Amino acid sequence: MLAASARRALRAAASSSASKAARPYSATVAPHDRLVVAVGGNALQRRGDRLTIENMLKAAAEMAPTVAALHADHEVVLTHGNGPQVGELALERSNATFDVLGAESMGQIGYVLAQALASQGVNACPIVCQVVVDAQSDAFKDPSKFVGPVYGAKEAHALGTSLGWIFKPDGEYYRRVVPSPLPEEILQIDAISTLLESGKDSLVIACGGGGVPVSRVPSCPTTLQGVEAVIDKDMCGAKLACDLKADGYIILTDGGGIWKNFGKPDAMEMSLATPEYLLGWVSCLGPCLPRALFFLFFVPLTVDSLQFVRSCILSMPHAPPSRRAHWK
Repeated sequence: MLAASARRALRAAASSSASKAARPYSATVAPHDRLVVAVGGNALQRRGDRLTIENMLKAAAEMAPTVAALHADHEVVLTHGNGPQVGELALERSNATFDVLGAESMGQIGYVLAQALASQGVNACPIVCQVVVDAQSDAFKDPSKFVGPVYGAKEAHALGTSLGWIFKPDGEYYRRVVPSPLPEEILQIDAISTLLESGKDSLVIACGGGGVPVSRVPSCPTTLQGVEAVIDKDMCGAKLACDLKADGYIILTDGGGIWKNFGKPDAMEMSLATPEYLLGWVSCLGPCLPRALFFLFFVPLTVDSLQFVRSCILSMPHAPPSRRAHWK
């Protein structure tokens, strides 16, 4: 399933590269003029902390200087995850659908991030974004997106039995999983572009939690309906970066980069790789494969390579084409 997703992502990257106009570049101008920066939902919930608004505000305040520093030198669009937050909302309101819960978490987290960035002198503008997905996607046959807290085996089984939720192992624990289809169209992309081009120096917060998943009604394509799913924020961030013709796509994470033979004695962390190289090693990437997919989706096959730096993953548009991969 993941290998097939990798190939679909690679085809998407190839098609997107044909329409992605390169930004002018010279030795005297920094290549990363426009950046899409993705932060995980877990960045607003420190490990071991309870998921409260107070803890979210504290975590956002700690993260804000890093984002503000990027904004000082670049045009930044910030996107974020919502796994812990949307999972918590689902526990509180088990009858609510995930499109509605996603919109709620997007507003909640957007407010928290905007408040934290304001303390750094950054005017942030959160936007609730709807993202079109294929309601017939194979992703609905094999839910894979972790949401909510971790559970022991007995508690997960009880919740699965009583609420009909699906659980999968996440390390030594279990977490709920929901479908995570690929993003096909960001409906508010023109509004995001308008804000960026307004010259007001605002930092746009968009596509939080991967956006609100919606699909078009086949008999009336202009009519939208919510979809019970959670789009992966990194994959939607890649789509956002493509649509905005961004110069770079950064994922801020505490989990390091992409590893070959992850968890094995001969594991090696990548520092630089081409999309073709990643695709050739899909069977060895293990749990790191989903992270690789985001870059297969974003990086055109012609000249771009990827650099993976611990705690910060970004694309490098001018790496030597002859190098296939580097290892730390």
